[in-house]
Amino acid sequence: MIGRMRERVVAACDGASKGNPGPAGWAWVVSDDERTAARWESGPLGRATNNVAELTALERLLTSVEPDVPLEVRMDSQYAMKAVTTWLPGWKRNGWKTAAGKPVANQDLVVRIDALLDGRSVEFRYVPAHQVDGDPLNDFADRAASQAATVQEAAGSALGSPEPPPSPDTPAAGA
Repeated sequence: MIGRMRERVVAACDGASKGNPGPAGWAWVVSDDERTAARWESGPLGRATNNVAELTALERLLTSVEPDVPLEVRMDSQYAMKAVTTWLPGWKRNGWKTAAGKPVANQDLVVRIDALLDGRSVEFRYVPAHQVDGDPLNDFADRAASQAATVQEAAGSALGSPEPPPSPDTPAAGA
């Protein structure tokens, strides 16, 4: 658990699915300085969709940080962010049905995230993925999730894992 270090802890989370659905993985990273990974974790999901991977990454991040620590969460998934910030209140009012009357996809994960968000200070920030000068924490989470999806093995700072390799999706600086 991450304790009381500062006013606000900056984190990022990301999910990856090779094939969507296909081999999937999730990752989160927490920083002390908004640029470098102080702690991170990633893991495999077997076969899953990108949306499940994105939501799982957020759920694992919130589970790993003490509830009294204010968080800024950087994500490149519009779906996962909107699911838990914009759509969730309506889904709850409608008995977990969409505006079209269909069951909410990935409801189990959304319900868990909703419970984890209850009573805590979390600010979500959308960051575009795969930019040369993109957000370094989101880039780290992206690479860790991609590696977890590919190798289907857990990794992280607590396991002494090396930093995940560069993403083939991100253009090289100066390219």
